[in-house]
Amino acid sequence: MQTNAFHILEERGFLYQTTDAEALRRLLGERPVTFYVGFDPTASSLHIGHLLPVMAMRRLQECGHRALALVGGATAMVGDPSGKTEARPILSRDDINANAEAIQAQLARFLDFTEGRARLVNNADWLAPLNYIEFLRDFGRHFSVNRMLAAESVKQRLETGLSFLEFNYMLLQAYDFYHLNREYGCALQLGGQDQWGNIVAGIDITRRLGQQEVYGLTFPLLLKSDGEKFGKTAAGAVWLDPQRTRPYDYYQFWRNVDDADVARLLGFFTALPMDEVRRLGTLPAPDINRAKEILAFEATGLAHGADEAARAYLAAGSEFGFADSANRIPTSSRITAVSAGTAADLPTYRVPRTSLEAGVGVLKLFVDAGLCGSNSEARRLVRGGGCYLNDRRLDNETQTVTVADLADGQMLLRAGKKNLRRVILDEGADR
Repeated sequence: MQTNAFHILEERGFLYQTTDAEALRRLLGERPVTFYVGFDPTASSLHIGHLLPVMAMRRLQECGHRALALVGGATAMVGDPSGKTEARPILSRDDINANAEAIQAQLARFLDFTEGRARLVNNADWLAPLNYIEFLRDFGRHFSVNRMLAAESVKQRLETGLSFLEFNYMLLQAYDFYHLNREYGCALQLGGQDQWGNIVAGIDITRRLGQQEVYGLTFPLLLKSDGEKFGKTAAGAVWLDPQRTRPYDYYQFWRNVDDADVARLLGFFTALPMDEVRRLGTLPAPDINRAKEILAFEATGLAHGADEAARAYLAAGSEFGFADSANRIPTSSRITAVSAGTAADLPTYRVPRTSLEAGVGVLKLFVDAGLCGSNSEARRLVRGGGCYLNDRRLDNETQTVTVADLADGQMLLRAGKKNLRRVILDEGADR
């Protein structure tokens, strides 16, 4: 066994509730554990709102535990009332099956399905054949309606109306846990905090009918620092399907998160060490923008691959500027290799060392570098807030640039959104 997964989840902020924290901590440190997370295939793609449990599954799997990714081919026909103010639309079997296949392909980007390390299961395989009368008699009799009504997911929906169809959902999800424990030895269910009542119901029935000790763990509701639901934009959900959300737009979503959310999101959605996460998350402005680039690069790489992450980073940086093209801020992220290549590929202006040691006026530097046609044009650009030095906006047209402005032997000038120049010393020239 590798590092105890419980400690990793705890340190990175994944834990909200557990049924028996100390027992689960011991279990995850003693032997490989089979666990499951459910995904109802109500759409042809997962979205960012699904990523917290997916990343937790990845952490557990990295520590040697076995993942069961359950797609609710049967429960999607019922509709989970948790976290919803109205009933979900009822989908056809064909739509549900197509969605399940698409979700499996997306999960394979995050989880290792080789050699039995993860397995996709569909609850339609065991729920669809159930005889309703036998199910009520053998299973339903163990459920208290009073306790079901006390569940938060049910209480919220009683205010707007809850159908009998949806009321059955808790029984079906509880049966899933019982079945997975019986068939695969599954001992742990994970889910969002709105799933607590359903998870506890599954634990209770598995203990009653299977005489097995099993556990539950929930994640915190992921909200932005302003209290809004995370993963939503003005255009709607941010999808993992590149046909629904382009990798560039996916990158930009992460790049534009609030400063106050950076550390928490780095802990959840990257594999960076936590000491680095804490350091990056507390960088002052404007350096915090580098932490956002790292978050966006790492998150996009997980969802769409390293090549798409690099393309999105380069495209966004070319349009809006790079936060740290010189790699001044240390990080273990692979973004540093892309940044190094980016700077080397930019149009380059070589300035004589003697000139820079004496100091060059910022207007002259922008003209000499070919970013402006005249001092007056450069002056207008500075006054309009369109001149940048190493991603720092220039607001003083009389400023002098010296060797002190170099970072690792270079500096980055930007005029407007897209015109970039790398400035390096020309040791052999003098003027």
